[in-house]
Amino acid sequence: MPELPEVETVRLGLLPALEGQIIKDVIVRRRDLRTPIPEDFEDHVRGQKVLSLKRRSKYVLVELENGQTIIIHLGMSGRIRIEEGNPPEPDKHDHVEFITDSRKCIRFGDPRRFGFVDLIKEGGVEKYPSIMKLGPEPLSEAFSGALLHERFKGKTTSMKAALMDQRIVAGLGNIYVNEALFRSGILPTKKAGKLSKVKAEKLVGVIKEVLAEAIEAGGSSLKDHRQTDGELGYFQHSFKVYGREDELCSSCEESSIKRIVQQGRSTFYCSKCQQ
Repeated sequence: MPELPEVETVRLGLLPALEGQIIKDVIVRRRDLRTPIPEDFEDHVRGQKVLSLKRRSKYVLVELENGQTIIIHLGMSGRIRIEEGNPPEPDKHDHVEFITDSRKCIRFGDPRRFGFVDLIKEGGVEKYPSIMKLGPEPLSEAFSGALLHERFKGKTTSMKAALMDQRIVAGLGNIYVNEALFRSGILPTKKAGKLSKVKAEKLVGVIKEVLAEAIEAGGSSLKDHRQTDGELGYFQHSFKVYGREDELCSSCEESSIKRIVQQGRSTFYCSKCQQ
């Protein structure tokens, strides 16, 4: 599933194509995505000027002049492509298409249909079911070591599980939690409630660092992720532990990277570097 850096990369790619533009036309080819696209979606979007594009956790938010907001989630395999001029024929997985007054065609495709496109009424973003319980953005000033330490108090769940809890911090997923814990020297199985204030401060700094590097690299392309121009991300070439089971640790050069399963997801770590 695309994580925060991949979604932010998509948002950044969409900015020059959508922000300030008028959506001249909307074509919905299939409504039965993870949640059905509203029957009146086109009526509320067609002819509207795009005021801004934001991201909340793993969701792209397209704010319209009429006060409503398009929310897009990429699911497991969703992609957004920008086509210029006369676009090629859509394929069978291109479910939604936005045409701007500058003749740009923005297509949302999703083979598995685990993603969705929906419309949020004016003033309803923070009350939207997928957003209302989200924690702070990890790249925001609100996300600090003190906050993380406070939210971890008394928790007996593992560090990895706690960091992937979207109520604690929004947008973190398996790849970047693995990488951040390695860089912080924290064992993923360690109880979250045992994390010291000092370690929490270091961890928050590392999380911000890893996410910023990944965004700069265009995200990680392992299976489905592509940038809006079709290019691959390349942060996967910077992985220190993720997907590197049995390889020699690049830090200590003594221990091999181990893999365990936590909550049904693979966890990679170095038993020497992470305590």
